[in-house]
Amino acid sequence: MIYSLENSSIKITASTHGGEIHSITNKEDGTEYLWNGDPEYWKYHAPILFPIVGKVVDSKYRVNGQTYELPQHGLARTSDFNLISQTDNEISFELTYSEESLKVYPFKFSLISTYRLEDNSIDVTYSVKNLDDKRIYFSIGTHPAFMCPINGDDKLEDCYLQFNEKETSSRNLLTLEGYLSHEKGECLNSTDVIMLSKELFKDDALVFDDLKSDKITIRSKNNDKALIVDFEDFPYMGIWAPKSGAPFVCIEPWFGHADYEDFNGEFSEKEGVISLEIDEKFSCTYKVTII
Repeated sequence: MIYSLENSSIKITASTHGGEIHSITNKEDGTEYLWNGDPEYWKYHAPILFPIVGKVVDSKYRVNGQTYELPQHGLARTSDFNLISQTDNEISFELTYSEESLKVYPFKFSLISTYRLEDNSIDVTYSVKNLDDKRIYFSIGTHPAFMCPINGDDKLEDCYLQFNEKETSSRNLLTLEGYLSHEKGECLNSTDVIMLSKELFKDDALVFDDLKSDKITIRSKNNDKALIVDFEDFPYMGIWAPKSGAPFVCIEPWFGHADYEDFNGEFSEKEGVISLEIDEKFSCTYKVTII
């Protein structure tokens, strides 16, 4: 089911399917900032990545010596959440473990996605609670696709990403199968700007693990329309659009990442994985601001 939330500046819609946000609209001029989910390019809007980010090798991973299977980005984005609360400026959905989820992810959990409006911003919070009788392990992230160009009169090549710090960073390269390799590729050299083009994503996503910045803004050379993603405290960042070209770009804060191509250890040993003790709770928040 689709629910809506609005204030004087902004209106959003969000769905119980996947617990994801579906629309971010500027009420003053009707500008839509979030991708519409057209499957010609990509059928999602802003999926929640849980309990894995990216791919595990051969879709398999190990917990206490037993092998389980999960598709890319895990189970949350294709699961049905329940609405648990809604106020004038906030809405929350919850996904809890089930007999079916335990077959592919052997931990008991609660995952809550919360969307809170404040002026022209949305705070997006993901909370995971350990409902099991043992320590649990997971990764979590987000994959929002923002309209780019924001203004329909622009071309992709008119647009750029601006960091709030000058960056010198290499990207983590991906294999053809979508796993992390141990190779790095040159990407940012004392700059705060990435110019956008189809060519930029010919080798898949840009993956960073050492950014100084905690904000990325989508801008155009031709107008003042912009969108800011504030991802303070997230250790990994992915930036992606389809290789064939599409009218959106994904800015993806993560806790965790895809398997390295040669990883064969336990899930608990994987780089970036979060562990939670019994009854413990983990929360992370990113903010989207429209201009």
